[in-house]
Amino acid sequence: MVTNPGNRIRNTPRRRLTRPVTAGLTVAVAAAAMAAPAAAVALAAAPAQAATTSAAATAAATTSTATYAPAGASHRGQLVSVTPLRTLPNRAAVTARLKADGFDAATDRYGVRTYRLVYRTVDAKGRPTTASGLLALPVNAPRDLTVVSFTHGTEVFRGDAPSMSPTGFEPGPAYTYASAGFAVSDPDYLGLGTGPGLHPWMDVPSETTAALDMLRASRAYVTSHGGALRRPVMISGFSQGASAGLGLGRALQDGADPWFRLGALAPISGAYDFGGAALPSVLNGELKRLNPNHQLGAKIAVLYTAWMLVGFNRVHPIAGMPDQIVKAPYTRTIEGLFDGRHPGDQVIGGLPNTISELLTPFGMNLLRHPTGGLAAALSSADRVCQGWLPNAPIRLYYATNDEQAVNANTFHCQAAFAASKTDGPAVNLGTPDYQGSRHLGSNVAGTAHIVRWFLSLTSAGAKDGAQGV
Repeated sequence: MVTNPGNRIRNTPRRRLTRPVTAGLTVAVAAAAMAAPAAAVALAAAPAQAATTSAAATAAATTSTATYAPAGASHRGQLVSVTPLRTLPNRAAVTARLKADGFDAATDRYGVRTYRLVYRTVDAKGRPTTASGLLALPVNAPRDLTVVSFTHGTEVFRGDAPSMSPTGFEPGPAYTYASAGFAVSDPDYLGLGTGPGLHPWMDVPSETTAALDMLRASRAYVTSHGGALRRPVMISGFSQGASAGLGLGRALQDGADPWFRLGALAPISGAYDFGGAALPSVLNGELKRLNPNHQLGAKIAVLYTAWMLVGFNRVHPIAGMPDQIVKAPYTRTIEGLFDGRHPGDQVIGGLPNTISELLTPFGMNLLRHPTGGLAAALSSADRVCQGWLPNAPIRLYYATNDEQAVNANTFHCQAAFAASKTDGPAVNLGTPDYQGSRHLGSNVAGTAHIVRWFLSLTSAGAKDGAQGV
């Protein structure tokens, strides 16, 4: 339900970074909550000046963008363009970057080079469209690479997507895995980054196709430059991206791609049981109680309630949305707030402080007893751990008393896999802290754990100094 439940290999003291590492929405929530930590919300956990920074980066990079596919091409996964983004030339540069952004740098071995890929995919209705994503590659590593697909947590502003964020919370996992010797495919999702249209939040089928086609586009780029991606895909994702990662794993196991296959699964703090755990935690006040700052917890609950209604309605029309479900004056503004063009501070400023101020009695009753489009959306989101038996190693990571993605999500997912005779242990990362948030902390801690696990399962980066892509 919340998009960035996380984990950490070891607890580190909470500290104020020299440059804020989160963007608009997080900072705005902190301000609204009166002295809450600057990174206390998973949404928009990206660089602080995301709007201006990403716009400037896009403008600067456009001059070196290489165009690949003709305008009329519609093949899924086909490259449309590639924009070089950033080069961290050596291990020391990556280590400095990760430490500045609050990530563990202990597994760094290589420099990292990043690119924004624009590629062909399909939208939530199956119609041709394009999407963007971040490709990260190790510098001077072997040409034959294992790929990690990392799917990110919730963002509301398209400029905070991974390929638009040169530093901070979003690219941290990509830098971590690439510097350890992996290729990293990190989709922005539909409607974020440079992709057209609106983002269908928590729509696992379209997140799956966006992630799969990003893998294909990544392979196309790497092979066109003399490299190769191995068949097994190591999959991780955080919060919203945890469900997306499980969707991708299921698709690969079912033969969705002739080349790639499922290698391992390591999702972090996902909203795997939206109807049975995530939504109740919003309605029963659990998010408020779990957050040391109760006012902030209440605001987070409002954010996810609003984003859920707007995002779900885009794919599964909800009768009465917004006029019968949302109170005035928010009926006129709620859908526009989540159009991808509003930075976090504007989204926060446009929402009330409590759910009772946002929803009508009809709306509250609908959330307590979902029907129609809302019930259909919940059913779609809640299938990620049900009805399939992963044939690859799997671990589910979570933080104790996650204040945004309650632990019941992970426990319910683990129980569902156990019922299918799948051994998928739930790995407790304790109470990792990332600027006051266990949820965000779990992404940092989980990434540090998972990169080591993936290295133990593969031969990534076997020889230092080999000519890289």
